[in-house]
Amino acid sequence: MHRFISIGICLLFAILLCGCASKDIRLTQEKRQAVLNMREEVLDELYTISPEAKAEISKAPGYAVFSNANVNIIFVGFGGGYGVFKDNKSGKDTFLKMGQAGLGIGVGVKDFRAVFVFKNRSTIERFLRDGWEFSSSADAAAKLGNNGSDRGGAAEIDGIEVYQITKIGLALQASVYGTKYWKDNELN
Repeated sequence: MHRFISIGICLLFAILLCGCASKDIRLTQEKRQAVLNMREEVLDELYTISPEAKAEISKAPGYAVFSNANVNIIFVGFGGGYGVFKDNKSGKDTFLKMGQAGLGIGVGVKDFRAVFVFKNRSTIERFLRDGWEFSSSADAAAKLGNNGSDRGGAAEIDGIEVYQITKIGLALQASVYGTKYWKDNELN
């Protein structure tokens, strides 16, 4: 009798573990899909704003799309986000995270999207391996939904063409930021 109870408990425990594992797998797949959906939405918006970007991205060895939010309070700024890199040659997606910290003068909160278009394979390899970008910026943005404006656009930095699209925010800042990009171990 004790043997049947032990077997029953083991079976119940195994069923519960399988249920948890499939839930984690489902959640990971949902997160991946959310990132891929974000990429498509951002690219659609970029192609509306800057139609020539579509040809540039299709000819590039790869590109990355990020969603980021940052806050700047007087002298300190910080932010974080997520994204995905697409290798145009292999078709492989690499899911990424990002963190940002900086010093500068200003105040604001900004939710923005960035598209990185890589000009060569060595820049891609360095970016995926090291993931650092140091930048300084002077930024003025006032946007809520489709109302308002921002000063952003495209800039080329060390073999990467960077497009920035402000989604919502109010910011007036001059900052020096350090941004770290790294592979998302959960989603890759």
